[in-house]
Amino acid sequence: MLKYVAGLFGLLIWLFILHILNKSKLNFWHFLIGSVGAFILMLVFLEPVLTQPLARIVALLASLPGKIADMYSAHYKYGVIFVESSVGAISLKIDFECSGIIEIIAYLSLLIFYRVYTVYERFCVGILGVIAMVLANALRITVICLMIYFGGIDTYFIAHTYIGRLVFYALS
Repeated sequence: MLKYVAGLFGLLIWLFILHILNKSKLNFWHFLIGSVGAFILMLVFLEPVLTQPLARIVALLASLPGKIADMYSAHYKYGVIFVESSVGAISLKIDFECSGIIEIIAYLSLLIFYRVYTVYERFCVGILGVIAMVLANALRITVICLMIYFGGIDTYFIAHTYIGRLVFYALS
């Protein structure tokens, strides 16, 4: 409860500062303060609501190639993917960091205050961008699962920490 009261108070202060920056025509500061504030507010209010559904969607999408080739399976309700390799098995939990919510919130926060586009264009680019980021994240998880399936559990660290991030950020 205290988190939401503090968030509401922060929202009011943020809107007041944005109003002053807009009236003063300080466009860079309006973009910067607006984007950072939007990121923080979305993280406080949207992250708890959207993380689990996003994790389920990513688990579902990432499991499709594994299900088709019968290499790994997913439990969508829990956001878990189970990968069996020749040397063992591992369960991958799609949680807060792996759901892509932080990157999506950062993208939307920057886009909201990017005044080169009209509001309609920002809305359309925002929807397309979120879809692209979800697909990129699902492909990242797919690559990680395939590396574990073919390379064994020992490849998890390299697959998740390096290869998966390279895939995601290259596609993003």
